[in-house]
Amino acid sequence: MMGRTGRTIGRVAGNLISIVISLIVIIPLVVLFLNSFKTSAEANRMTLSLPTKWVFENYATVIEQGKLVSSFFNGLLYAAGSVIIVVGLVAAAAFVISRNQKGVNRFLYYFIISGIAMPINNVALMKVMQAFHLVNTRIGIILLYAAINIPLSLFLAYGFVATIPREIDEAAVIDGCKPWQLFLKVIAPLLKPIVSTLFVLDFMAVWNDFTMPLYYLNNSRKWPMTLAVYNFFGAFQNSWNLVAADIMLTLVPVLLVFILGQKYIVGGVSAGSVKG
Repeated sequence: MMGRTGRTIGRVAGNLISIVISLIVIIPLVVLFLNSFKTSAEANRMTLSLPTKWVFENYATVIEQGKLVSSFFNGLLYAAGSVIIVVGLVAAAAFVISRNQKGVNRFLYYFIISGIAMPINNVALMKVMQAFHLVNTRIGIILLYAAINIPLSLFLAYGFVATIPREIDEAAVIDGCKPWQLFLKVIAPLLKPIVSTLFVLDFMAVWNDFTMPLYYLNNSRKWPMTLAVYNFFGAFQNSWNLVAADIMLTLVPVLLVFILGQKYIVGGVSAGSVKG
């Protein structure tokens, strides 16, 4: 009886903690959403009250004056381009290293994942970028983001691939699969959960990053949305309704990617459980 009561109290306490944490995260978003539809004078108070008059023109003003269309496509290009490179390279590398952990493969794995703990030296990195003429270029920032996100992504993908039984490889080889067919047709479909996870994590990291474009993109036409928001805030810091609308537009892509990513992650895990 005491054990059941203790478990009930534990579940209630856990639910209460979850609710409090959720409110801490959700309330600022609700405040931004409501204030993005208010007048400038009303939004300065930053309250949870509903707008006296819903001003939808705030979003049109932000899109027009904040140059969000070009910065949106810049940010989307940087995030999607770097994530595609990371996911493709990491998935293949994790499979090869996991299946053959001897010699140079083992050294390369530990060498690459050591980048997780190493700080970025912007002075040396700038010299490298200048040597390859990648400063202030879109391809340069894409490759830079890919290099930054590869260590942690490889670490996560390696752990996932290691859980896939080697018997699957052996059965595929017996059936006549060549190495590239084994990876593309047999292993790759099983990597859906980890690929979805890496896509969400890396996309959010690149989309929300502020420092790399600030250092390595000197042309405002190549700025992503984070720098566009920063620039917009400097020009309209007294118009909190416009600032709130600007931030909401910046959050939308991240929320969509997170929601879709969760759907694919859960779907991939469920499908794998059924197959298992």
